[in-house]
Amino acid sequence: MNDNAAHPLKLFNSLSRQMVTFAPVHPGEARVYTCGPTVYNYQHIGNMRAYIFADLLGRTLSWKGHILTHIINITDVGHLTSDADAGDDKMEKAAAQSGKSAWDIAQYYTNAYWKDIERLNIRQPAKWAVATDHVEEMIAFAKSIADKHCYELDSGLYFDVSTVPDYGRLAGAQSDDIEGRIDTVEGKRNPQDFAIWRKTPMGETRQMEWDSPWGKGAPGWHLECSQMSIKYLGETFDIHTGGIDHREIHHPNEIAQNQAHNCSEHSGANIWMHNNFLIDRAGKMSKSSGDFLRLQVLIDRGFHPLAYRMMCLQAHYRSELEFSWDNLVAALTRLKRIVMGVERLLQKAETNAAAIEHPALIALQDKFDAALSEDLNSSKSLPLLEELLTLKKLPADQRLTLLSEMDSVLGLELSSLTRTALRVRPMDAEVDETAIEAKLDQRQKAKSEKDFATADIIRDELTAQGVELMDGDPLRWDWKIEL
Repeated sequence: MNDNAAHPLKLFNSLSRQMVTFAPVHPGEARVYTCGPTVYNYQHIGNMRAYIFADLLGRTLSWKGHILTHIINITDVGHLTSDADAGDDKMEKAAAQSGKSAWDIAQYYTNAYWKDIERLNIRQPAKWAVATDHVEEMIAFAKSIADKHCYELDSGLYFDVSTVPDYGRLAGAQSDDIEGRIDTVEGKRNPQDFAIWRKTPMGETRQMEWDSPWGKGAPGWHLECSQMSIKYLGETFDIHTGGIDHREIHHPNEIAQNQAHNCSEHSGANIWMHNNFLIDRAGKMSKSSGDFLRLQVLIDRGFHPLAYRMMCLQAHYRSELEFSWDNLVAALTRLKRIVMGVERLLQKAETNAAAIEHPALIALQDKFDAALSEDLNSSKSLPLLEELLTLKKLPADQRLTLLSEMDSVLGLELSSLTRTALRVRPMDAEVDETAIEAKLDQRQKAKSEKDFATADIIRDELTAQGVELMDGDPLRWDWKIEL
């Protein structure tokens, strides 16, 4: 696009707690860094909400005509068992528990994450920045700030937060609760001081450790994001994203390192953006609890992964989103209705390259852009796409062009997704689809011969096996969803 993307893009900056107008550091470009996964386990669907949000941001920036450079890191070393700079390295702990090498664990769960990224139609970033590929550069980064901003203890090199201005302003007021979540280490100058290099304890050997001026060990979690964002995006770049849990400790520590390295009060990114939690009725989803939903569980229950993407898009990224199976069914149903409308439109339109000239479609395009420009308000954008499908008297080719533009932002694959693909397919279903279709053919034949008793028997057999008949619908049947 986009000659009609005339509305200024306004985004909520967590640092200032205000809406700001996006003004790129480099005109015509948008440089974005997203905190990626720690690959010691599968990602839960709450984690994946963060990447759907970051994808929506990137797609919106592209819609606005910016050349996007998006970096997502892969944390395969240095992240601890809590996000509060406390505990053992997650990779080392997972290796000890599984008997596998930390390197093998990292690659396995990285591949699983990438598979989920693909399933959710999340676009590939410009680069996946893997932490263990950058350790020597992290050491150089730490050396550059050590004299003025750090001190050494037996356990590692620590950053003195009193050496940078206004530490923790991203988190707001530092509460006792936040301080209570930070690791207590004897000798720390300030409670919030954090390790940027962790020494291997005496008498221990880690699978992932490197030589450094402070002894053999591994980088702290916060160090990688500062080093890699500056390397790939510059000392000052446009937007940094992450989950709201990063706002309290991880991102303030990252900002402190950026200030120290750049010899500036600037935080590194002009805008810091955070998506809110996905919650279930038991509370916030967390891998540390050991009990969490991953995307594969939704797929095993028969749901297309794009139903979950739809569920996320229905809520504003800064709102808490409650997960329930009922909410997922509702999102799937909404997506099905949209796909039905798109299928009818595809039958009428000859091309999706027609120029949008009809005044009503130009106005709808403008409304869609205005919704996106209001801090990525996908919950307002979706009804506009649905409205487009109701405008049946307007030129089909132009409607299809606008639909393609809208979907380039929403990422629902509407031009290729089918109702059949959205059919619920539980992994433990006992009847295969070919057998179901054969039964339905038999039932149709029986009905045509007025053998209604046989038709009812077939219907009852299929119902008992979890198949819901849809008489009068070309799709004919679906699985019943047992919630």
